[in-house]
Amino acid sequence: MDINEVAQRSGVPASTLRFYEEKRLIKSVGRRGLRRVFHPGVLERLALIALGRGAGFTLDEIARMFAPDGRPQIDRHMLAAKAEELDGTIRKLSAMRDGLRHAAACPAPSHMECPTFRRYLGAAASGAFGSRSRKAP
Repeated sequence: MDINEVAQRSGVPASTLRFYEEKRLIKSVGRRGLRRVFHPGVLERLALIALGRGAGFTLDEIARMFAPDGRPQIDRHMLAAKAEELDGTIRKLSAMRDGLRHAAACPAPSHMECPTFRRYLGAAASGAFGSRSRKAP
């Protein structure tokens, strides 16, 4: 398959395919004129890359999930660690969602007069909703 067909079938722009090849995430098998040609198996590899990106892995982390011969060699400990990280993100996002819902429906005359809103404000000031690993209220 040439690069345009891979781009069409995978939904990955040709520029990204060229970048992935530069990063050695994928490999062309030759050229047809000026266009790169790929083995059909590249579509499965692109799906694995998309799955990794969707889960928040970096391209370098994804690259380590492939053996030198190109076959997937996924580190289960790395997957478990990412799942734990996602659990923390979900907790933070759930707390933020709950705070926003409360603020939207709060009957207090002013948000600053609402004890629940002030607790969320304190949590935000302490970094509970940011990159620090403190637990949200």
